[in-house]
Amino acid sequence: MELILLEKVQKLGDLGDKVNVKPGYGRNYLVPTGKAVPATKANLAEFEARREELEKAAMAKLSTAEERVSALDGFEIVLVANASEEGKLYGSIGPREISDAVTERGLELNKSEVIMGEGPIRYTGEHDVLVHLHADVETQIKVTVNPEQ
Repeated sequence: MELILLEKVQKLGDLGDKVNVKPGYGRNYLVPTGKAVPATKANLAEFEARREELEKAAMAKLSTAEERVSALDGFEIVLVANASEEGKLYGSIGPREISDAVTERGLELNKSEVIMGEGPIRYTGEHDVLVHLHADVETQIKVTVNPEQ
């Protein structure tokens, strides 16, 4: 399936690129979320007419993400969870708990922006968590999990 990207998509392409993707990825994710449109002559002409507007919107998203990452640099949160004496949690801490804790401290963070490549946190201690704010902007925050007293 050939598509025209309306914004930068990580590991796929930049604004205005014509890309070939599997039909399911295009039909179920890229087109419904507004990240791409089918590469027809009419859509190509419409894209060229709107190119400047789309580039300004992309630059605005990038600058917003860079402002947010500067606020998150060196950010640390401490969470308290029910744990055994060995330090294993009774449950786990996932992206939702981390995003809620950051939001409570005054910085907006969606759970979809928290990337936990090794899965949820299941032990007490310090953990580094990746925060992906834009295709070009990411940072790490430190999450310290302490057992309940």
